[in-house]
Amino acid sequence: MTPAMHRAIQPVTSHRSELGEGPLWSPDNQSILWLDIIKGIIHEYYPESGTYRNLEAGEMIGAIAWCANGKLIAALQSGFAFIDRENGKIQRITDPESHLTNNRFNDGKCDPAGRFWAGTMHLEERPHAGNLYRMDPDLSVHLMIPKVSVSNGLAWHADGRKFYYIDSPTRLVKAFDFNPETGDLSNPKDIIHFRETEGFPDGMTIDAENKLWIAHWGGWQVSRWDPETGKKLLQIDLPVEKVTSCVFGGAELKDLYVTTASIGLKDSELNHQPFAGHLFVWPNCGFQGRAASVFRPEFSKQSS
Repeated sequence: MTPAMHRAIQPVTSHRSELGEGPLWSPDNQSILWLDIIKGIIHEYYPESGTYRNLEAGEMIGAIAWCANGKLIAALQSGFAFIDRENGKIQRITDPESHLTNNRFNDGKCDPAGRFWAGTMHLEERPHAGNLYRMDPDLSVHLMIPKVSVSNGLAWHADGRKFYYIDSPTRLVKAFDFNPETGDLSNPKDIIHFRETEGFPDGMTIDAENKLWIAHWGGWQVSRWDPETGKKLLQIDLPVEKVTSCVFGGAELKDLYVTTASIGLKDSELNHQPFAGHLFVWPNCGFQGRAASVFRPEFSKQSS
C-alpha cells in the first residue's frame, strides 16, 4: 500500500526522472538543480519564476558540485569534468576508472576545504566493485575507500572533523575522523543502522544542527538522524518508493528538496506512484541547511 504523502510535501515540476539524484541549490541563481543519472540530464528550476531549463551531458552523470569559477564540476561515466552551466560545454579532466568500463559514478560532493569527492558502482551493482575518490584542487585524484558496492551519500560535520558516508547495500552510515588539512580519513565507525523495513540509505545531507537527513531507497521516506546517538528523530513520508536524495534550498536554506526515481517500476506500480521520479519540496520545513561547499581548483592546471 502506498503511504500517504506528508501534508507539507509537494511535487515541484512535472518532469519525471528515471533516476533522479544529486540535488544542488544555487544561492547565486536561487535555483535548484538535480540530475537524471541514466538519461544524463541536468535539470534546473527557478522557484520564484517557475522557469525550467536543462542541459544534456550526453552520458550518465552521477554527481555535480559548484566550482569557484561558476562552472560545475561533474562525475560522469567517463570520469571527472567541468561543465559550463550556460552552454553545457564539457571540459574533461581525468577518468580514474577508465579500465573499469562497467562502472559509473553515483554520488558526490565537495568537502569544506574545496575538494571534490565522488564514488562509483558497477552498472549491475556487483558487490565491492566500486570506489570512493577525492579530487584535490591540483586535479590529482586519490582513492579514499576501495571496494564499495553502491557509493552514495556524503556529508561533513560543521567543525570539519567528521565525515559521514553511505555504501547503500550495507544499510549503514559510517563516520570517519576527517583531517581538513589533508583530506585524509581514519577511524571508521558504524553510527546508523537501517532496518530492512526502512529500505536502503541513499543520498544524504546535513542541517545547521549537524543532524543527518537521509533518503530511503525502497523506504518511501526521508528521515532525520542524530549521528551522535544513531537515533531516528523524524520521518517524512512520500508517495514514492524510491527516494534518492535531499538538500536544503531557498533564500534561507529552509526548503527541503527531495529527489526520487521511477527506474524498475512496472506500469501497475507507476499507477500507484504517479509522482515516482519527480522532484519534491517541503517549503519552510522548520529546519535549516548549510550552503554547499565549492570546488576550488588551481585554474592554471586545468586541462583543455
